[in-house]
Amino acid sequence: MIKNYLAALLIILCTTAGLAQTDTTYWRKSLSTGANINQSSFSDNWKAGGVNSIALSLFLNAKANYLKDKISWDNASELQYGLIKNAKQDMRKSLDRIFLDSKVGYKLSGHWNAFVSGNFITQFGPGYIYDTDAAGSDSLISAFMAPGFLTFALGFEYKPVPWFSLRLSPFAPRFTFLTNDAVAENQRYGVPVGKTIRTEWLAAMVQADLEKDIATNLNLKVNYLAYANYETLAFNTIDHRISTTLTAKVNRFISVNLTGILLYDRDQDTDVQLSQTLGLGILYNVQNFTDPK
Repeated sequence: MIKNYLAALLIILCTTAGLAQTDTTYWRKSLSTGANINQSSFSDNWKAGGVNSIALSLFLNAKANYLKDKISWDNASELQYGLIKNAKQDMRKSLDRIFLDSKVGYKLSGHWNAFVSGNFITQFGPGYIYDTDAAGSDSLISAFMAPGFLTFALGFEYKPVPWFSLRLSPFAPRFTFLTNDAVAENQRYGVPVGKTIRTEWLAAMVQADLEKDIATNLNLKVNYLAYANYETLAFNTIDHRISTTLTAKVNRFISVNLTGILLYDRDQDTDVQLSQTLGLGILYNVQNFTDPK
């Protein structure tokens, strides 16, 4: 199974690399990749308590954006995977995300574009709720394409500067995939019982993206997405996802990353989901442009 995930990662990386190799003045290309490592250990008589652990996470973020006259084509990929090993426990997953997005736009006037887009979200490996009882068993609650989300959108985009955009999509059909039977027994993600795909034709989406160097060697990236199904529209049925990443470069190859995610989706859980990671690691970044201050 791990081989399948690695093969999928290799295919995505090759595709991204092919996009980045397009060499014309109409392309803005960027690539950030690296690894974060966290480790802690304690002697047997350490009175403050603690658990020996080691964690490793890998990430790759790439963009290839084309702009010529009134035509634009923006492509982005975010790949993340992390593992943590605590003493007296098996290896466990700490981070897992596949996000691919592509958008074609046509400039209408000023900073406004009409656009059509598609994005795909899933994960590489299985996710569990771990049983604290040694006699119990872990529950599989997610896996590759369980869930998987494929969303298309048609609408208007406001992009006043290269590092910020706001998409307004009154028509945004979404397909939710649940292709793992073991996951389906524990978590449905809104997919009807007996089905492997849920289709939401009548829906709207709002998406905002910001990525900017806010100071020397300090980069801020914020993404917000709201999704509303017209058929079940109510204040508490709108999905929200906010992710924020703050990256501080210590030097050319060393960085500190602070990431936070807030997710609200009643098809997954009635409460807000939160995730936060802090890592020190190796960073490789390259781009063929410089944003205005």
